[in-house]
Amino acid sequence: MAQAASRLLAKAAESWPLLVLIGLALATGLACLRIRRSRRNRADSERLARLRITLPWLDAMDDQQFEYALRDLLARDGWAATKVGRGGDQAADVIGVLIPLGRIVVQAKHTHIGGKVGSSVMYEVKGTAGPAHRADHAVVVTNGSFTRDAMAWGDRHGVHWIDRDRLGQWAHEGKALHELLRLPSRRSLLPWRRAT
Repeated sequence: MAQAASRLLAKAAESWPLLVLIGLALATGLACLRIRRSRRNRADSERLARLRITLPWLDAMDDQQFEYALRDLLARDGWAATKVGRGGDQAADVIGVLIPLGRIVVQAKHTHIGGKVGSSVMYEVKGTAGPAHRADHAVVVTNGSFTRDAMAWGDRHGVHWIDRDRLGQWAHEGKALHELLRLPSRRSLLPWRRAT
């Protein structure tokens, strides 16, 4: 075994120029891949920063497309957002994280024009946002409207709501969701960092 290792080292010593060339080719290839990925990420970020979606376009979407659009709008606003909505999603279609605002759960309610979202959706989101998703903020978004009871209940119990008017400000006019909702920064849970 020692002889085989010594022969292998001798052959490597003889062909070191070839090994150096292979190493340089691999390093150059990896550098080119990184540059391409960086350019693609920058282009995606610039495209996302310009993202504007009109209300008629949102109305024409199906439920899944609407959820993806909300995810993209959150990403445009700086949130690390993921679409999670599916059967049994526990009232979360999109989840996002943005330091220092924390974690947000978005429940999407795509309706026909004139459709209204009722209080039961608010109860469900309030009941699952914290316990199931560890969210600091919960929001229900619709391209329609909310009943008066749903808006009042949401305001009283900390479930934000985005109706058609607010959706237009967010999606089409480009106002950031956290600014539109005036979301507070997440407070530290560490005892020495709490305000007195």
